[in-house]
Amino acid sequence: MIKKYFFLFLIISIMGFGINCSKTKMHEEKTDKEISQTKPESQQALGGLAVRARKRTGQRTWGEDDVVTLSEEERRAVKIETLKATLKPLKSQLQALAKVFAHPQKKAVVSYAFPARISRIHIRIGNWVKTGQELITLQSEEVGTAKSEFYKAQADHELAKVNFERQKRLFDRGVGAQKDFFAREAEFKVAGTNMNAAEKKLHVLGFTEEQVKAIAEIHQINPIITLFAPISGKIIEINVVLGAMVDQTTEILTIMDPTLLCIDAEIYEKDIAKIRIGQEVEVSVPAYPGETFVGKTSYISDVLNEETRTITVRTEVKNKDFKLKPGMFAEIKISLNNQSKALVLPEEAILDDKGDNIVFLKRNGKYFPIIVEIGAKEKGYIEIIRGLQEGDEVVIKGNYQLKSKLYDEILKKAHVH
Repeated sequence: MIKKYFFLFLIISIMGFGINCSKTKMHEEKTDKEISQTKPESQQALGGLAVRARKRTGQRTWGEDDVVTLSEEERRAVKIETLKATLKPLKSQLQALAKVFAHPQKKAVVSYAFPARISRIHIRIGNWVKTGQELITLQSEEVGTAKSEFYKAQADHELAKVNFERQKRLFDRGVGAQKDFFAREAEFKVAGTNMNAAEKKLHVLGFTEEQVKAIAEIHQINPIITLFAPISGKIIEINVVLGAMVDQTTEILTIMDPTLLCIDAEIYEKDIAKIRIGQEVEVSVPAYPGETFVGKTSYISDVLNEETRTITVRTEVKNKDFKLKPGMFAEIKISLNNQSKALVLPEEAILDDKGDNIVFLKRNGKYFPIIVEIGAKEKGYIEIIRGLQEGDEVVIKGNYQLKSKLYDEILKKAHVH
């Protein structure tokens, strides 16, 4: 009997819960219907942009009840300035983070492939040098040995030449043996080969053609060699001191021409089709806020980074004032070459509201907060993609005070209720 009453009670409870849910749903549908049939004039004036104020994921969505009205006293205290949203030519730009690098053709590391000792340093760090200018003088046993071998090979070649020419004259007169002529000819050819090998060894050590000719005339075995600047630029690093030993692993000094730098940016896969060689690029760095450096895209990588799904895009920038430094972080804006008219507002008209971008729209002496979607930025203006129409009057000065008053009124309403 107890079990019977228990099951009967359970069935009645389930039926009652279902009836209550049905009533609740009908009440909500009726409320929504009544609201949709009684839209206030302020919402119609906003072109249907405003919706009922409600809470969503902890953020407020502005609606027709959220309006700021200023008294005469407040109007005098708060200086409100407005501007109509207008269409204006605006560049379509792609933004990306980047880093400044030395141009690979404008940087050189000076080193020496053989063991040597620093004999003299002709420059200082920070000096500007030209191509072919003296940098470092070295003392090297390899150089002394190579010069000695070159002089010996040169002497052997001269002797072999004299013997060959003498034997040739005898052979031509018919008084010399053919085998002696061929022997002197072979010796002359071998001596020439040895001298060429010795000369090539001097070139390998770093001597130029002119220097080798000078060595051949001087006939002095001096284990000295001077290194010259391979490019014009600025000495940015010297890693040796007088008397220090160097070898093929030592980077003696570094030269860089800072007048032309590279800006490498990582562009996402979805934007690859927008990039072309020669597009204009605006570069900005944190060290010089508000200042831009203009360059052009010069290289687009052929390989996609599978981890980041990006490609490297390189921009070459002339660095006339030497403000840009390799290693700096930068932000670039690539002009996509399709300038079109867009609805724009000054940047100061846009306020941040918990992640939303809002503006205050002036209608009939009242101010309505409107959420807008923004796009490209250029020279102090921001593109308005959604939320406003051409001719809408928007507050550009005094909007912070309007926002403060709006929140004060919201708090007062919440306190009353």
